[in-house]
Amino acid sequence: MVELKLVIAEQRLLTHTSVPWIAEWLQAFFPIDGTDPVEIGADPLMPAMNVHIHEGGSPFEGSFHVEKNKSEDGLLIFTRPDYVITVDPSFKEAELTVYNSFALKHAMMHLYSLYIVHLGWGLLIHSSCVIDQGRAFLFSGHSGAGKSTAARLSSPRQLLSDEASIVRITADGVSVFDSPFRSELLSERTPGSCSLAGIYLLNQSEQIYTQAIADREAFIRILDKVFYWSYDSAETMKIMKLTKILAEQVAFHELYFQKNNLFWEKIS
Repeated sequence: MVELKLVIAEQRLLTHTSVPWIAEWLQAFFPIDGTDPVEIGADPLMPAMNVHIHEGGSPFEGSFHVEKNKSEDGLLIFTRPDYVITVDPSFKEAELTVYNSFALKHAMMHLYSLYIVHLGWGLLIHSSCVIDQGRAFLFSGHSGAGKSTAARLSSPRQLLSDEASIVRITADGVSVFDSPFRSELLSERTPGSCSLAGIYLLNQSEQIYTQAIADREAFIRILDKVFYWSYDSAETMKIMKLTKILAEQVAFHELYFQKNNLFWEKIS
């Protein structure tokens, strides 16, 4: 059995697995905390959850639809052909069964998103994010809009994410942490967090310009970019509250861009 304490933003996931490829994948993509294991829930500023990971399931079938159920003893169960997540409602213990590394990444994203919403801590947003002059800029949009392209064209700026951005949301400010949930672009890990200066919704265009988005529209436009599978009305209300604060705290713009780095002249 391999036990690893994964570091994701301000959280710690204490993973346990007897499958060699799973342990290797976790060590390749996540920072590992080498200190002694912490007591679950002992430090409210450093939440931790036990996660037991097994191998099983069937190949991905092309649909990201997830079935949601609740067992007789109250456990939450999320099922896709290539993974199953079982977690207790207090988010102290979870069990994952995954078919391959693709399933493992998606199951970990799913579980982490559920976890930080449950804590009221923040959101996992389908986007890329880059640091420029000490501030973070997040790029989102519909599938194929160019999130990874914008991230790649932003080099040599420091990359925080190319697929799923970890966004900490409070009434005092919004910040972004380095994300281990990567699609294709890897970079050196960035410790700590960076203040989020702007969110840009991408549109490929022959011209390069930005257009401000009002708070109410921003709230609506970013909701469907959150990685989340609603299972409870109270948890859904947490997402609504966090998204509302995000729209109020951070400037949103449409970004019309070409496939070059000239769009940074309109941002910074």
